[in-house]
Amino acid sequence: MKNPHTWRYVTVQIMLVVFGFSILAQIIRIQHSAEAKAILDKDPGGGVETFYPARGEIFDLKGHLLAGNKIVYEVGVDLQVLEENEYANANTIALAASVYLDLDYATVLNWITQPPEDRRYVVLDNFASPDEEKALMDLQELAKDKPRDQTLEGLNSTPHLVRTYPEGSLAANIIGFVTQEGVGYFGVEEKYNSLLAGVPVKVWVSADPNRAEELPNIPPGATLILTLDREVQASVEEILDAAVLDTGAASGTVVVMDPKTGEILALAVTPHMNLNEYWRFKEIFPGETPFDRAISQAYEPGSVYKILTMAAALDKGVVKPEDTYFDSGIILIGGVAIRNWNNTVWGQQNMIGCLQHSINACLVYVAELLGNDSFYSYMQKFGIGHTTGIDLAGETTGHLKLPGDSDWYQVDLGTNAFGQGVSVTPIQMVMAASAIANDGKMVYPHMVHAMVQDGRQQNISPQVAGTPISAATAHTLNDMLAISLEKESSNSLVPGYRIAGKTGTAQIPTPYGVYDNSATNASFVGWGPVDDPKFLVYVWLEKPQTSIWGSEVAAPVFKQVVEKLVVLMGIPPDSIRLQTTRP
Repeated sequence: MKNPHTWRYVTVQIMLVVFGFSILAQIIRIQHSAEAKAILDKDPGGGVETFYPARGEIFDLKGHLLAGNKIVYEVGVDLQVLEENEYANANTIALAASVYLDLDYATVLNWITQPPEDRRYVVLDNFASPDEEKALMDLQELAKDKPRDQTLEGLNSTPHLVRTYPEGSLAANIIGFVTQEGVGYFGVEEKYNSLLAGVPVKVWVSADPNRAEELPNIPPGATLILTLDREVQASVEEILDAAVLDTGAASGTVVVMDPKTGEILALAVTPHMNLNEYWRFKEIFPGETPFDRAISQAYEPGSVYKILTMAAALDKGVVKPEDTYFDSGIILIGGVAIRNWNNTVWGQQNMIGCLQHSINACLVYVAELLGNDSFYSYMQKFGIGHTTGIDLAGETTGHLKLPGDSDWYQVDLGTNAFGQGVSVTPIQMVMAASAIANDGKMVYPHMVHAMVQDGRQQNISPQVAGTPISAATAHTLNDMLAISLEKESSNSLVPGYRIAGKTGTAQIPTPYGVYDNSATNASFVGWGPVDDPKFLVYVWLEKPQTSIWGSEVAAPVFKQVVEKLVVLMGIPPDSIRLQTTRP
């Protein structure tokens, strides 16, 4: 049976074809119209050119410029002019370029006297400074009445913008860099490349210099206002650089985030580079060295991960803070014996003691109470094994094996419980920990606070990534972690401020499937003030040499960072702050 609506479809198709041909005919008519001919006759040397907008600037939260633009000059030679002069002044141009542009005289002379057959213009320097360009143009003006072999006729300069980074290496791993081609690499420069670059415009450009005022006014790319505070960033970088040097660590990472909004206040990693010398990238980051370890290098975090295991168990109701566990120093799971760090034995402990002494066997026991399904369900709710979605280029996922995977064994439940056999990035741990610091609500970390385009500012609103645990569980665990640090007299404690946190020391797996007993990853995660967290700090030192323990090398770094934060963020000591907030 024929479709009764077929005639309608055919009619629409015919109308669309006719409409398309009418547009094509109109284009041809305009191109061959008297008006178009008049324009071409009046300006035969004109043509269509592409104009690129100024790249958008990048500021910190308080308005300090982190990435901007500066004018440089393309200095070149019009070979047609030289040819008309029979190359009489080629030596003069080569000499001037060698003096003012620091170019080799013989090389320049060869460029302009023996160019390829189809070359009509030779660029001598694409990035001459304003001072260099002015000196050359002043010299050209002075020499214009000299004999033609002493002039600089044919030497031209054209201004254009290039990226500049006033702070040099500050926040380099966050910002990224832009190459001579105008393409952003790494950080926000790559993540927001299209917005920053703006929209190029193609227009007809007259060959008549008197009509220059007709050139379009192209709006610049979007301006970005980052969440980071320049002073906080500089202080954290200074502390981290000193820690890496003092401990002999292979690298270091510190992330500071507002646990309620997800705004990154500082993100420091080593190594870092002067962004104005981006061509040294491969020298500073050889091989597969990540540009930003906080988002691009997954590692086994060790005992800092225990906060997630304990959070899941408390939330599920399988343990309470006062529940006890008798530790013999060893526990069997999946037919494999797991021991405590340093082969210690702690005897009878409650759950706070298990965290305070970082008892591996106890956390294995807790994970077994949870069971496979619940444990891994909670880990996935915490975002483990997935990217956070942070607005920086190059984030990697880490790895969480799950029951049913070909490489998962029952012993993995035990090792995962204390942060071994599972890999995360520092930013993943920061996001997961935010749930504990923020009443059970886990927030997405982000780097951009606002965008400014066409005179309008659009602020980025905080977003909750999920609620893996209840507010009650978060409050309970906060108190447990604070008590465990206080009982331990931890190196992380800051006088006047109550802090919650956990150390981590993890063995490093080798390519041969075994762990290196001589090298560790030392970490610390913490936040405060406990009753109203304003900051969450994550510290990771890779392969420290002075001590393998996170409590001895990472915890002191956390303390130094927090001591700076409370001053720069204007956070009064608890005794004063709580007194002023009471009715």
